[in-house]
Amino acid sequence: MSLVNLVLILVAVGVVLWLVNTYVPMDGKIKGILNAVVVIGVVVWLLQVFGLMSTLTNIHIGK
Repeated sequence: MSLVNLVLILVAVGVVLWLVNTYVPMDGKIKGILNAVVVIGVVVWLLQVFGLMSTLTNIHIGK
């Protein structure tokens, strides 16, 4: 995936989230949960795109 595609996807997700936050009436708590879910989803997706997710899943703590 090229850097341009990555930036375009991030901008599109940001614009859609901004539109939902601005124009869809909902309780502040629900809006906060929605924002957190989207941010966590984007971070996980970015980790997968850069190949860091498999590295993180191979880390073993303890004996």
